Amino acid sequence: MTIDEIYMRRALQLARQGGGHASPNPMVGAVIVHDGKIVGEGFHRCCGKGHAEVNAIASVRDEAVLPQSTIYVTLEPCSHYGKTPPCAKLLVDKGIRQVVVGMLDPFEKVSGRGVAMLREAGIEVEVGVLEQECRELNKRFVTAHTTGMPWVQLKWAQSSDGFMASSTGAVMLSTPLTQRFVHRERSLVDAIVVGAGTVKIDNPSLSTRHWSGNSPLRVVLDRNLSIPSNCQLLNDGGKTLIYNEIKEDIKGCVEWAKLDTKETKNWLRDLYHRGITSVMVEGGANVLQQMLDAGLWNEMRIEIAPVTLGGGIRAPKVDMSRAAHQEIDGNVLSYIAKS
Repeated sequence: MTIDEIYMRRALQLARQGGGHASPNPMVGAVIVHDGKIVGEGFHRCCGKGHAEVNAIASVRDEAVLPQSTIYVTLEPCSHYGKTPPCAKLLVDKGIRQVVVGMLDPFEKVSGRGVAMLREAGIEVEVGVLEQECRELNKRFVTAHTTGMPWVQLKWAQSSDGFMASSTGAVMLSTPLTQRFVHRERSLVDAIVVGAGTVKIDNPSLSTRHWSGNSPLRVVLDRNLSIPSNCQLLNDGGKTLIYNEIKEDIKGCVEWAKLDTKETKNWLRDLYHRGITSVMVEGGANVLQQMLDAGLWNEMRIEIAPVTLGGGIRAPKVDMSRAAHQEIDGNVLSYIAKS
């Protein structure tokens, strides 16, 4: 491992601390090194607050060392004014000697421009140190800004004989511990998507109540506005978006958006334009199958409980040959990444 890789790996460790809070911005870490010693560190804590470079510089005791320092940052410094000023300009103003970048930013307002600004100011820039690790860290952000649609995780629980619910209704297949895992993963995405049938059967809250983290936007695909008016998603004060083909309206925290829900790309593209970079699709079976048939997914998370139901709502059938498995509390969690 080279010296640059050692410091970039530390920047990646810092970046991960922004998980569940930085989105829809990427997770970014920064390390400032002077004379072979780390003199400053920072990461992007949450959207709208200081970026990693800003926080790293703020942690340096004596800014006089900056013109002789190198900053390692997992993602290309931004070059535009958003909710915060551009970090590339800050590095120029502080006289940083060298910038080592993990990967270029795929966001069109930045992509390559931050590096160009630094080089035009005479700063030495190296790009591509631990690039694959940096891309994996922000796979949701990268996917969204290269495809124009959010990164998608399909998630469901099923019995050992392949059913999501019994013939008489919903069945609790998760355990208290695996529920916490679900809520942790919910905190890492910007939105959760369900069909109208899931709302009518389960009346879910789709919150992160069992995990410390942001609760994502709840999205319901309800073509004919069939979900009951007293369901939790319309009455608990959380932000909810209802895609339908009848009306446009906003009441409190609930918005109804009119579009053709039969075409999956329609609502995925609309979510992207709303700033959503990642979604978890939790069901039901028809919505999940629709996503699978269209190939519009990036990862699957399947929880298999050691019970048999003998009938009911059948879970989608998928090829499990590439799945990674983890046993938790008697249930098996299987993960499949799209190749």
